[in-house]
Amino acid sequence: MKSSAKNASLLTVSRLPGTGLEVRLAARPVGLPTPDHFDIVEADVQAPAPGQVQVRNLFMSLDPGMLMLIAGRSALPMPPYEVGEVMYGDALGEVVASADPSLSEGELVVHRFGWREYAVAEASAFRRVDRAAYPSPSMHLGFGLVAYVGLMDAAGLRPGDTVFVSSAAGATGSMAGQIARLKGARRVIGSAGSAAKVAHLTDKLGFDAAFDYHDGPVLDRLREAAPDGIDVYFDNVGGEQLRAAIEVMKVHGRIAVCGALNRQRTARPDEGPGDLLSVLGKRLTIRGFTLWDHLDRAAEFGEQFRGWLREGAIVYDETVIGGLERAPEALLDLVRGRHTGKTVVRLGS
Repeated sequence: MKSSAKNASLLTVSRLPGTGLEVRLAARPVGLPTPDHFDIVEADVQAPAPGQVQVRNLFMSLDPGMLMLIAGRSALPMPPYEVGEVMYGDALGEVVASADPSLSEGELVVHRFGWREYAVAEASAFRRVDRAAYPSPSMHLGFGLVAYVGLMDAAGLRPGDTVFVSSAAGATGSMAGQIARLKGARRVIGSAGSAAKVAHLTDKLGFDAAFDYHDGPVLDRLREAAPDGIDVYFDNVGGEQLRAAIEVMKVHGRIAVCGALNRQRTARPDEGPGDLLSVLGKRLTIRGFTLWDHLDRAAEFGEQFRGWLREGAIVYDETVIGGLERAPEALLDLVRGRHTGKTVVRLGS
């Protein structure tokens, strides 16, 4: 049984035992996908073979980078999605059947088999997590560690720095701005896509200043917010905002390149850092990074993050979408900027 994503709600009324929903890429889009580029399929769920476990997914992460995997032109160290195949992504679930002694039924695990209600794979593909670590288990899918290593390792954040974060109301940006403040930044500035998000940054998340990048040239807005220049730019966007940051950077400024929302939102993105003479003259450092190179920071960050949560020093923003059948449209809404904080899909009842 299958349906295109736009009619996926019909699948919720009649479910067969021993089956689960999964999302497959139906066709490679040109530009942004539409719901017709996804198939919602009800597939058999296999029992685990020796050495395997069966996991019922509870939450699935959505990430703007998934659009590049859908387009088949990813520059990320991950394979693109294949037409006709189940998509993948970070997910959290509960072990419901185990044929391996390393994992027991009832344990909570994170893994890369998202976009499906049930996952069956080798036990080594799943990582056990503490059910009681956070107020909601979905927080194990948060992007706080990404923000942390981007600031501390890629950008070399120092106390007293002035920090600019683009897409600052999103999953990574909202964490980056708050962590910068907690780690001693003198001033934290964010950009976002609406007046409501700008108010959210300053009123709820503690940014010192923020602006809507639609309100005139970004370079002018950034100069107004940082008249003395910036030391660190946490880049989630690229394009015009990257060029503006380079112009406003102080000598020996550092840029951590985390994402490319500008490239992901359109088939004809405004790309490139512009004239690199400023990079040369100011002796700037521009460093790309991925989480996979810094997993040794996970325990350190987790301890600090839980402490900040207990103290009320950090706000964890989360948008929860109910039902796997709503995931394709939720991904498009995420890229359109309709959510704040981390976006996850809650699977099952």
